[in-house]
Amino acid sequence: MSASAKLPPFDPADPLGLDDLLEPEDLAIRDTVRAWAEDRVLPYVADWYEKGELPVIRELARELGGIGALGMSLDGYGCAGASAVQYGLACLELEAADSGIRSLVSVQGSLAMYAIHRFGSEEQKQRWLPGMAAGEIIGCFGLTEPDHGSDPASMRTYAKKDGTDWVLNGRKMWITNGSVAGVAVVWARTDDGIRGFLVPAGSAGFSAPEIKHKWSLRASVTSELVLDDVRLPADAVLPEVTGLKGPLSCLSHARYGIVWGAMGAARSSFEAAVGYATSREQFGRPIGGFQLTQAKLADMAVELHKGLLLAHHLGRRMDAGRLRPEQVSFGKLNNVREAIDICRTARTILGANGISLAYPVMRHATNLESVLTYEGTVEMHQLVLGKALTGLDAFR
Repeated sequence: MSASAKLPPFDPADPLGLDDLLEPEDLAIRDTVRAWAEDRVLPYVADWYEKGELPVIRELARELGGIGALGMSLDGYGCAGASAVQYGLACLELEAADSGIRSLVSVQGSLAMYAIHRFGSEEQKQRWLPGMAAGEIIGCFGLTEPDHGSDPASMRTYAKKDGTDWVLNGRKMWITNGSVAGVAVVWARTDDGIRGFLVPAGSAGFSAPEIKHKWSLRASVTSELVLDDVRLPADAVLPEVTGLKGPLSCLSHARYGIVWGAMGAARSSFEAAVGYATSREQFGRPIGGFQLTQAKLADMAVELHKGLLLAHHLGRRMDAGRLRPEQVSFGKLNNVREAIDICRTARTILGANGISLAYPVMRHATNLESVLTYEGTVEMHQLVLGKALTGLDAFR
């Protein structure tokens, strides 16, 4: 570049110029999801959060299906066939509104629909995926159990063959979308290994009581799944996978969305802090003019945009078919941890107002406490990376 060439202006909202990495279609998808979230979620989410409910979940699911956000990185069956980066950008904008909304989309698309799309029969795909892509059918994903979270190989839920049927017994816990789902993807032990089963809502012996009294992800439906002698036909089993590689590959896909989503929560809190710091006056001047506040904002901006750059890099690797599970662990471990720190720092800038639902900061911070530990705790992702770095397995 010649010395006389004019540099583009500095954009405080995009200090590294990361938008230059995005194609026009990427930006259009991001803007569509952002506009939807600003219209349909942000005006109401503080009230939903305070009441601990998401009363319009079915309506929101249909609207999300209408903009192509459900199973958006899958091909066919009514799915959008979007790129991994485009799906990540959607997760970013959804979690900037609320982690519960991103969880709704993530569980629907990256867990339930992904499992059916990758491991289901053609008949199963035709039966479930078009309705799920449209948001007419909500799905959930049953892997975690009351006594088995990080160690799913020790699950107790068991499926026994009875003639040509299967009979399932067990419990699943902390299941997003559970009590509103039309179909549950349930993983169970069998005599031949762990298998996935499609359990329609209304099956005899199946229930999904909602979990109440949460202090995190309050604008989200979380349930227990109860299976008492649930009888399913032979064609309810996912035919294309046996073993933990099935659910774990689904989780890797969902964790990728979290890498982006966590940065959405962080961005929302950072923007709230900047807005507050430039308008709140103490000692006769805006607090954003004090060195300690500027140091906080600078550090928050650095970690936020490093996290976005990491998410973008992983998205490009996924689109190229080169993204490894260890790299997803790298992204989730870093980005969720840094997002929580950004939220906590933003809360200090807002002072007492930081705990008010008039601002999004404390809501994001408490939501991220769940995001930190679901779909792999900090410790599990550290051990995944530790094993990859040393070649030594610390799990067992």
